[in-house]
Amino acid sequence: MKRILVLCIGNSCRSQIAEGYLRYFAKGRAEVFSAGVETHGVNPRAVATMKEDGIEISHHTSNNVEEYKRIPFDYIITVCNNAKERCPFFPSNAQKFHRDFPDPAKAIGTEDEISSEFRRVREMIKDYCRKFVEDNLDI
Repeated sequence: MKRILVLCIGNSCRSQIAEGYLRYFAKGRAEVFSAGVETHGVNPRAVATMKEDGIEISHHTSNNVEEYKRIPFDYIITVCNNAKERCPFFPSNAQKFHRDFPDPAKAIGTEDEISSEFRRVREMIKDYCRKFVEDNLDI
């Protein structure tokens, strides 16, 4: 079984959303983890936005990348430039992937505008995760 680690700066939004979708699309063919260079807790808006799409992430935890140094990952995906630049050396032979997604937690405006930005980013991450699984996990 393949092991995937998704890295972001705070492990609160983008990496949590990606972890949820990678698990969903992999359908048990991969162990999926997410972590941050820092830990900020799981963002309640990310939880609500994923729930709208039928994916439950309220049980996820915000983890530090240091917790996973001993796990032999097959794939490491960074989902923001900041994490890619600040991630400490990670002793791994994993294939590395990178995609810089906007941070919906930085959205400003009305509640509707902020929710709309979370949905927009969610759809971007969903599309990326679907394609990642199709391209990298044996069906």
